[in-house]
This record gives sequence, C-alpha cells and structure tokens, in this order.
Amino acid sequence: MSQQKDQILAEMGIKPLWRLRQASPAEPQAEPVPPVPLADDAELVVREQKLEPAVPHSVPEPALSGVAGMDWDTLGEAVSACQACRLCERRKQAVLGVGDPHADWMLVGEGPGAEEDARGEPFVGQAGKLLDAMLAAIALKRGENVYIANAVKCRPPGNRTPEPAEIEACRPYLERQIALVKPKLILAMGRPAAQTLIGGEVKIGAARGKLFSYLDVPVIVTYHPAYLLRNLPDKARAWEDLCFAKDQMARLAST
Repeated sequence: MSQQKDQILAEMGIKPLWRLRQASPAEPQAEPVPPVPLADDAELVVREQKLEPAVPHSVPEPALSGVAGMDWDTLGEAVSACQACRLCERRKQAVLGVGDPHADWMLVGEGPGAEEDARGEPFVGQAGKLLDAMLAAIALKRGENVYIANAVKCRPPGNRTPEPAEIEACRPYLERQIALVKPKLILAMGRPAAQTLIGGEVKIGAARGKLFSYLDVPVIVTYHPAYLLRNLPDKARAWEDLCFAKDQMARLAST
C-alpha cells in the first residue's frame, strides 16, 4: 500500500491499516458470495450476501409524472423553486447534487447541513472531507465517476433527521436523479437514505454487508460520514463496507 493511501486511511481513523487482497483457494467461502476483505491481524466473519427486493413506494402521481421527464437543467430549476414541504421556508438554497451525471457510483446521504445550505453542494465541511478520504481509499474521487445526492434537497432545521413527509415530497427528485445517472451501484449512507431507497425500517448494523435492490440497481448500506465523526470506532466498519462495495462493483464490471 502506498504512503499516500496509508495517510488517507490514517485520516479515516482506521488502524491497523486494512488491505484488499485476493482470497486464496484454500479459504472457505459460500458461492457466489465474495469474502469480505480481511484485516492483516484480525479475522472477519464473511457475511451472507442477500439480494432483497426494494419495497414499492407510494409516490403522489402528479409529482412523479411532472418530474419523470425532466432533464438535468429542468430538474435543477424545479428543485430550486420547490415548495412541496415546509423545508423550503427556511432554506438558503436547495441542494440538488454534484458529480458525474453518468457515474457508475452514486452516493445518497440524508440532507444538507448548514454549510451545504450556504454553498449549494452536498457533503462539504468536516463530513465532506471524511467522505473524500473514504472515496480516495478505494481509488475514487468526487466528480469522477461518482455522483453525490441526498434524500432531501433542503436543510432540515437544526440538522434534524428529515421527517417521512419531507422525504416523500423529495422522493420524485431523487428518483429522477437515479434515472438520469443510471448508476451501476448505489451507496446509501445513513438510515434516512437507506429507508428512502429500500423502504421499511432499516437498522444500519443489520443491513450492512448485504445487497439490496432499487429498481434493479444494487444498493449497499453504510454509515453516514457525519455519524462516523461522532462514533470513531465505526470507521473500521465503514471501511469494510467500502471494500464490499468495491468488490461488488468489480463483479458488475466483469459481467
């Protein structure tokens, strides 16, 4: 591992450093499940890969039909002018998303914070720096084959968790973003993003290490970077999730 990647993983708080490696033929593994990468000095339990169907969502037909045919420019204008829920009342600006509009990787978070609301870009500030380090650790970079969005486009007051009605109001916009990007894999960061994409009540600890599906697009659930800043021990688990996601992307590219 290069010195640069060592520094990136050290920033993420992952010690000892974890390395991706090929499983040897002698290692037992359940077909067709690829092994979760192992630490240099610790064994990890290989999780069962389980593809679970997305739960159908109830989306107001007028909103969905109005958004479904939009291109990027029209979608951006619609989000900026949106008044579908009360989050619009206190925003400085709506935050659509950022990145490669035809990316293989799509990352979905919760909603804008104060700095995102001010700058109009998702995942800036300390959480954004950590996300950039996480991407760099698996050889990705913001804006290059990566598109970043949120479940809601306006900042919830006090950075609270978005309410179900607010998520539903924004759902057509996220669905259109996914349809335009056509990602090969979606990384859902945090519980609101996971519940938006796969439906139902989601517990991150139980959902990690599994494959879900959103309209035939594989979805992997992991922690939100802002959560990791408050819960440093879970950074190692987030690294496992990134390795799992990278392995799944490699499998998709080979099919």
